[in-house]
Amino acid sequence: MNSVQGLLAASVISIQNSCFIYPACQNCFSRLILDSRRFHCPKCGCAGEAKDASYRYRLSLKIADTNDLFDITVFGSCLDPFFGVTAENLQRYIQEFNQLWEETNTESSTRALVHAVETCFIGKRFIFGV
Repeated sequence: MNSVQGLLAASVISIQNSCFIYPACQNCFSRLILDSRRFHCPKCGCAGEAKDASYRYRLSLKIADTNDLFDITVFGSCLDPFFGVTAENLQRYIQEFNQLWEETNTESSTRALVHAVETCFIGKRFIFGV
C-alpha cells in the first residue's frame, strides 16, 4: 500500500476538512473510537486506555495540475516537517492550550490551526507520490 505508482506535480487548491489529526490504531492505522477512558479499534479489535492512544496526521486536499483536479489524502509522518511536530505532539499541544485557556469550545483553536494549515499549503506546489 505504500508503493508509489507515479509522481504528480500539483498545486493545492483547498483543504477539504478541518480534522488534520486522528486517533490511530498502532496495528492497522484505522481511526480509533475513543470515549473518556478507553479506545477501541473497530477494524482489528485493539483496545486500551484513552490516554495511551496515539495520533496520526490525515490531510485531505483538492489539488490541480495543468489539466485536472484531484482529491487526495496525505497520511502519516511525511507531514511532520510541515507541522514542525509529530501528530502526537500537536494533539498534546492543542489539549494543553485548551486546558490552559479553559476552552470549553475548542472552535477558536481549531480555527487558528485551520488558518495556519491553509496558509502553509493553499497555492503552493508540491510533488505527490500517488
